[in-house]
Amino acid sequence: MLRHYVSDPSHVIPPQPLEINPDLTYDEEPVTILDWKDKTLRNKTVSLVKVLWRNHSAEEATWETEERMRDMYPRLFYEF
Repeated sequence: MLRHYVSDPSHVIPPQPLEINPDLTYDEEPVTILDWKDKTLRNKTVSLVKVLWRNHSAEEATWETEERMRDMYPRLFYEF
């Protein structure tokens, strides 16, 4: 059975500031690498990294090629 919701100001989550460009877009920046794996294709193996992006949750992390991420964001690999 549904119940009436009693409002409580402590339930309100303050919005996080988001830097928006003049054309209403924002820049994606990788934060960290969550996981590594090798994907085997027919005749070669591709190394993949799971990347956590700024302004996204861990569930929205994406698999990217390690080579591309090393070229574009070498700072992510200094700790490894």
